[in-house]
Amino acid sequence: MTAARVAVAVGVLLRADGSFLLASRPVGKPWAGYWEFPGGKLEAGESVEQALARELHEELGIDVVDAEYWRSCPMDYSHAAVELHFCKVTRWFGEPHPREGQALAWQGLPVDVAPVLPGTLPVLRWLADERGWSGELSAN
Repeated sequence: MTAARVAVAVGVLLRADGSFLLASRPVGKPWAGYWEFPGGKLEAGESVEQALARELHEELGIDVVDAEYWRSCPMDYSHAAVELHFCKVTRWFGEPHPREGQALAWQGLPVDVAPVLPGTLPVLRWLADERGWSGELSAN
């Protein structure tokens, strides 16, 4: 029997100039040093939006003002099977800053940070499609 997928809320923070925020996974977590969109697991009884607001406050010290569910995709890692629920975040209070030992980087396409977590690649493809951009997506 296969274990249930872990639901994860993920924020795609978008600035007016089209850049988006990536964060490195901190030391001590699986895939440490890989770059991803910030977010985390849903807790019992939480909606995706509630989990996203909580996680972005905990990880980045920001308060979400406008977030819209975008897409979901399953991802299988060696340590977990997850269902990633991506939300576009277009307004927030505060300036994102690392609260969990991670590095942060505002990026455009192609991203210039590496390596990129496999679960980040579908989002980069979706952003590229929306923007009519073709080319290499990451520096992996």
